[in-house]
Amino acid sequence: MNDKNKAVKEFSIDQIPEPEDLGEVIYAMMVNTNLSPINYFNDFTDQGLSPDSIGGIDTDERGIFELDNNGHCMAMSTHAFHQHLEAYPKRATEILVSKAVRKMICSGAKPIAISSLLYHIDFSDANGQIIASGAKNGLEDAAAIFGLKIADRKIRFDHFLGYGPLSPAIIVSIIAGIEDKGKITTSEFKNKGNNIFIIGRSVDDIGSSEYLNFYHGIADSPLPWFDIATEFRINKAVSGLINLNLLESSNPVGKGGLFFTLLRASIPNGLGFDITTDAEIRRDSFLFGESMGRILVEVASENEDLFVDTLTEMRMPFFTVGHITRGEIRIDDVSFGHTGKMKSSV
Repeated sequence: MNDKNKAVKEFSIDQIPEPEDLGEVIYAMMVNTNLSPINYFNDFTDQGLSPDSIGGIDTDERGIFELDNNGHCMAMSTHAFHQHLEAYPKRATEILVSKAVRKMICSGAKPIAISSLLYHIDFSDANGQIIASGAKNGLEDAAAIFGLKIADRKIRFDHFLGYGPLSPAIIVSIIAGIEDKGKITTSEFKNKGNNIFIIGRSVDDIGSSEYLNFYHGIADSPLPWFDIATEFRINKAVSGLINLNLLESSNPVGKGGLFFTLLRASIPNGLGFDITTDAEIRRDSFLFGESMGRILVEVASENEDLFVDTLTEMRMPFFTVGHITRGEIRIDDVSFGHTGKMKSSV
């Protein structure tokens, strides 16, 4: 085991003190450009990139295209990952594929196929071959679990040599089909008073999070909590809920953790949220941790009973987070202002 792997394995959340001032954490992280939902690389619109466009529906990462006049649509998305790919190539690749699949599922789409590209790999080096082999195994295992076809049955390589200390990275592109246009589920919150739930289980984990990296300055930490069997079950549950028309909006808990996922969902329609944190989980972990296996959903009051009954029958864990407000942000009965103020600070 090299020193890098050893440092990763020895990290513990107990090394990080729980912050006393959540507001200080939130506003400190607002300047982190990694938390902006604007996809700078793939923005081919004429729209200028500015804080006013953050959270806009047109900048949603889910690219959905109408194929014909019968309601058939296709969804496409591209995702990249570099954290600990060198140390744990198989698990890192499984996490990346799971993220891509979850994004499609939350759109109401059925993932079909995936392709992959490894960057910054010196394939003539033994370590490069180990990374490539692990990534290939992770891609094949995840594709088998999620029922995906792999384009060309291989991972493409971009061979780099002598370009300095560039970390290996993997990129996947995923394609999904949408048979019924009416089942498309968007990411933005819809109406004040609607209920907010997390499907899945929160854990005390801040590994590889923007919170740990950006706010605490710790870049070397374990991969986020992840279980691919849990991912499969949650995806199946969310697809079932969408088919029953029980979800108003749906979002994977992603970069920045639950808080920034809530914020990205709130901004487009000028809404906010009033939430209660899980008493069994550290507040910073609950709000800013990026553990896998969690999907944030909005449910109208008239559908709440059927939503709860459906998940209970599935034996799927869920947590009542709170409800949508006119624009105020409240956490554990403490106000943090309005989304308009948050938006202007990003």
